[in-house]
Amino acid sequence: MLLESQVLKRALFLLLLLLAASLTLLSCGSASSGTNTGSGLKDRAFLSENVSAGSLSAAVYIVDAQKDVLGAVAPIGAGNAPGMMVLTPNRTTTLVFSPAENQLTWIDNAKESDTAHLTLPGFTESFVVSPDSSTAYAAVPTASVVGQSPGAVKVIALGTGTFTAEVDIPSVRYLSIDNTGNRILAFSDSPDSTDPPCSTLVPCFLSVITPSNIGTQTNPVVRVPGFDHPVAAFFSSDDTTAYVVNCGAECGGSQASVQTLDLTTNTPGAAVPVPAASVAMVNGSTMYLAGTPVPASPCTGQTTAATTCGLLTVFDLTSMTVTNSADIVITDGYHTRMALGANGQILVGARTCTEITAINPGDEVRGCLSIYNTLSTAVGSVPPGGTVIPSANGDVTGIQPIAKRTAVYVIQGGSLRIYDAKIDALEDNPNNPNNPGEIANLVGQFVDVKTPDF
Repeated sequence: MLLESQVLKRALFLLLLLLAASLTLLSCGSASSGTNTGSGLKDRAFLSENVSAGSLSAAVYIVDAQKDVLGAVAPIGAGNAPGMMVLTPNRTTTLVFSPAENQLTWIDNAKESDTAHLTLPGFTESFVVSPDSSTAYAAVPTASVVGQSPGAVKVIALGTGTFTAEVDIPSVRYLSIDNTGNRILAFSDSPDSTDPPCSTLVPCFLSVITPSNIGTQTNPVVRVPGFDHPVAAFFSSDDTTAYVVNCGAECGGSQASVQTLDLTTNTPGAAVPVPAASVAMVNGSTMYLAGTPVPASPCTGQTTAATTCGLLTVFDLTSMTVTNSADIVITDGYHTRMALGANGQILVGARTCTEITAINPGDEVRGCLSIYNTLSTAVGSVPPGGTVIPSANGDVTGIQPIAKRTAVYVIQGGSLRIYDAKIDALEDNPNNPNNPGEIANLVGQFVDVKTPDF
């Protein structure tokens, strides 16, 4: 629960904002209803907050991402419980999903106001936007479909804020879109064994969608067998090859792996096993994969009360081989967030990890964030090729490196924490000296963070 003092502090802050806005309107004349004068900030961070309590409202808050201070502007409404956010490629719009009512909200980044809302037919945890920023695709695994199992990809025109089509794929959960927008890979939670060449022996967890065929007489979906509970894909520069991340045992399958898919023929390549993979990122020709093996790994090399840990794997896409010579130990849990920060630091976030809470001063504190140093020289407190687990509790739901700085914004346990990649610890914020890594007057239960200006 929020502390009473925090709520009162936030209420006073919002009151001052409203007073300032009123004085501005009186001095400048009347303004039309719904006009937002904007924060005036050059480099912003948007933070989704999903709890309404007392004077606090669930909304998207704006922070000065260079000075780490709360913007002097009212938060933006985005449903009853704003959560996951996605920026359009042209960075003009932020899409915000509120699971309370399955609502998708458009935020005009320049005006700092919500411009449209659309209710999805169920919960989504994956939506992607076409490279030209005109169309969004949302995976809704529980969407009702007449005559077949639930699950559909909803096609949304961002210009009009309306559904334009639906692609029925049972239990579809995750989406990845290629560089040109000509192919979308859809990954299902459970196999669709009804359409050839799928069978109970060779189930299909992966479907290739061709957007240009949607609404035509040509079937836009090709189901491809041979994958093991895939969760993501990355694409070659010419979009002829997809590198598919198979979650395997951690997601109810057999073996985590990286596997190619020839997009010219929809032919899968051989699966190359990795220890675990529920999330991944690519930097050049190197892929980093994180997950918790089944059974979980011991926390070898770490001094911790935790008895199980996850692993980070370094994978070369050119040779399709694992390149790290030793297992890189990270927290356990289900890993869903990964980002490359300044100084070559990779931040990996999980949920439902083994947490260690201090009972006495000086006791270990351990949560779901891991920081790994990819460089060959020492940076901050992480040795080359080493990992640190910051002393902070909570699930990690958002990670956003801040351009032009060594800072990284991390949403952990519902709070915004600011890490400095030079020391791999909470930064010293001169605007909030008594609370390192925090922003003064920023109170709430935060979910995600995005920077629309870089």
